[in-house]
Amino acid sequence: MVSRAATAPMGAGRLVSAAEERKVIFASSLGTVFEWYDFYLYATLAPFFAALFFPPGNDTAALLSAFAAYAAGFLVRPFGAVLFGRIGDLVGRKYTFLVTILVMGGSTFAVGLLPTYASVGWLAPILMVSLRLLQGLALGGEYGGAATYVAEHAAPGKRGYATSWIQTTATLGFFLSLLVIGGCRSWIEPKVFAEWGWRLPFLVSLILLIFSVYIRMKLNESPVFQRMKEEGRGSKAPLTESFFHYPNNKYVLLALLGATAGQGVVWYTGQFYALFFLTITLKVDYLTAYTLIAISLLIGTPFFIVFGALSDKIGRLKIILAGCILAVVTYFPLFQGMTHYANPDLEKFAASTPITVAATDCNFHIFVGPWSKFTECDRAKDFLTKSGLSFKSVPAEAGKPVVVTIGSTKLEGFDAKDGAAKYGAALKAAGYPAAADKAKINYPMTLLLLVIMVIYVTMVYGPIAAFLVELFPTKIRYTSMSLPYHIGNGWFGGMLPLLATALVAWSGDIYYGLWYPIGISVMTIVVGWLFLKDNMHADIHR
Repeated sequence: MVSRAATAPMGAGRLVSAAEERKVIFASSLGTVFEWYDFYLYATLAPFFAALFFPPGNDTAALLSAFAAYAAGFLVRPFGAVLFGRIGDLVGRKYTFLVTILVMGGSTFAVGLLPTYASVGWLAPILMVSLRLLQGLALGGEYGGAATYVAEHAAPGKRGYATSWIQTTATLGFFLSLLVIGGCRSWIEPKVFAEWGWRLPFLVSLILLIFSVYIRMKLNESPVFQRMKEEGRGSKAPLTESFFHYPNNKYVLLALLGATAGQGVVWYTGQFYALFFLTITLKVDYLTAYTLIAISLLIGTPFFIVFGALSDKIGRLKIILAGCILAVVTYFPLFQGMTHYANPDLEKFAASTPITVAATDCNFHIFVGPWSKFTECDRAKDFLTKSGLSFKSVPAEAGKPVVVTIGSTKLEGFDAKDGAAKYGAALKAAGYPAAADKAKINYPMTLLLLVIMVIYVTMVYGPIAAFLVELFPTKIRYTSMSLPYHIGNGWFGGMLPLLATALVAWSGDIYYGLWYPIGISVMTIVVGWLFLKDNMHADIHR
């Protein structure tokens, strides 16, 4: 069992006044809200502008490409953690996350100015991916700095509570992005929004950037960091000490596998995948889906504080692992329940209309680009899963690339030009509901299911910052805690929309993508339970 618990020495109490501590929490949290707003804009808008930045002809391929670009921003986050974490441990917390917010805000604003594929060809997705990489690098340095900065100002015994305010910022940033996007889509006609209106939320981020920088410039450096520098206890090689010196490197690995990986997938399932499932799979109109998600976030967000404060009393790890356990046990019934309550017509159609796909040349696509080759089977499966329909794969028919049976109707092949129209006509003839009937949505039950998933998010995410801060000494804290956090969230969590979408298309089961977050959560439960221990009483001034 890994433990670094220690008794705080005399004099290691509150280093700043309660008023100064509140100011630090407010300023750090407010700036991080805007940074998460920037980062989530792309994720929320990806299904709407995907076709503008990638080759036409396959909408699901374009969506997968957009998710791949989205995932690229997450994949680079650990490198940002290493880059900015090192700077933060050498130079200071305050100035490092001033740089990260400038990089983040500038690249987000630039997305609103990007040319489309129709204008500049493959340069458009290249530019988009480049900006996503800059966003990911900046966010990689942001979280560790904010969490460390707040924790190092917090009074002993209240680190979970203090840092939990930082934990609300991701959800609040997501909520803010939904409000801005929803407002723009309500005021702008759908055709105009698809053409250029989607750019407005990105351009608005410039205002948020200016305000965030102003707020952060008024902060002072962490007193714990200042005292460490005055006493000459700083690290000259934080990367080496964090990742190549035992036992620090062991704590980094265990923090990843036994805490942040499961926390990351539970977080992204409860917020992002739930939204995508409602809008893409269940065909709930965007305004209804945004409203349901926004209300669930409003109801659930205070629980970040609840579980953060509770972790000061009973420990961080047991709350995190409990959230993972609940997710593993209930994700399938929760998402099946969403289908039942949000689109009962789709559930009824799927139950009464069996669909089979007979083919041999189907591929498993994750990272889509110029190298990707889509067969007729791939296009047929893409169309069906995009329609929110599960299907059964059966042996191929001789001499036929793909044969799809929808009820009693048999369709052969899938032409890139008119295949969608042909399949759409067949589904319509079979009684397929092209959109969720708003009059039939059970709003209270759908909202309840969404709130439950947000509660899981607050359980795993509320205590995680304090848990990570308490694992590492001051001189390498920024670097050490940032890497496992961003691999867990950036790689394990950030890959969820892409992998889940690919798994669904490959398997033919609209719920199959849930096996990814469930599998990662099981790993975290086992590793966390066997090898980690709470350090809530650790002296973080060491």
